[in-house]
Amino acid sequence: MRVVVTGGAGFVGSHLCEALMARGDEVICVDNLCTGDITNLAALRGQPGFTFVQADVSSGLDVQGPVDAVAHLASPASPADYLSLPLQTLAVGSRGTEYALELARRHGARFVLASTSEVYGDPLAHPQDEEYWGHVNPVGPRSVYDEAKRYAEAVTVAYARHHGVNTGIVRIFNTYGPRLRPHDGRVVSTFIRQALAGEPLTIYGDGTQTRSFCYVDDLVRGIVAMLDCREPGPVNLGNPDERTVLELAELVLRITGSDSGLRRRPLPADDPVRRCPVVTRALQRLEWKPRIDIEDGLRTTVSWFKASAPKPVLAAAEAR
Repeated sequence: MRVVVTGGAGFVGSHLCEALMARGDEVICVDNLCTGDITNLAALRGQPGFTFVQADVSSGLDVQGPVDAVAHLASPASPADYLSLPLQTLAVGSRGTEYALELARRHGARFVLASTSEVYGDPLAHPQDEEYWGHVNPVGPRSVYDEAKRYAEAVTVAYARHHGVNTGIVRIFNTYGPRLRPHDGRVVSTFIRQALAGEPLTIYGDGTQTRSFCYVDDLVRGIVAMLDCREPGPVNLGNPDERTVLELAELVLRITGSDSGLRRRPLPADDPVRRCPVVTRALQRLEWKPRIDIEDGLRTTVSWFKASAPKPVLAAAEAR
């Protein structure tokens, strides 16, 4: 296929571009590098069949030549990013999604929206299946991301109903792996960065809130499976292995061999207490389930962080 990947220079997007190229697809990666990083594409740039376009999809999206599929991943995705870029986050969830859908409509292409578990908000139902409508504060600080994705889902379904576009929606739960940015505010990258630097790991609240962590290779397999079918979704993609934040901290400390302590901070507004996907629909309709154990995934991620960290950071950690 010839696939357009918006947000393709980001954490998940770059892994998706690599997976598509590896199986022989042609990839047009579109990213404004607002939160993406061109170095994530180092292995692909210059390869036949790969094109990088630096552009803001919120201002329009036009691609020359045929398009068989559009994977719309463009959006700030970590709390640090969408809280500092609120209007850009809302724009890419609304106008950006519409432009991406229009591209798919013009070419008769498959369209897959990368939505998020954040559409469930601070859920009252646990674990969360796709029939749950969510518990979102529409005017809270996190609403710029939550509501942007909820609108993106709504307009995606509208294009399917009214224009006949072949659309699919995946709801992505917490994902980790190589290429996470050390200071993006996500709990896995924060813990690993702090542990390697010998700093206390920051625990918000009492640490008993739960998350479910999916390794990026598993997630990308699910997105590719969604691109290859006509399933409309929404489909949860995540690992149902639920862990408390404290359990994650202890695991990171053990894997890194760090003797860092813990530092307590107040729980942020509207931070979900529990988050865990039901992935029955993904198994039944995509034949997908996560395969990579969190300990194995974290070891790979820690190794990547060590290889990518500035030398002074590693030297300071080793000195401790």
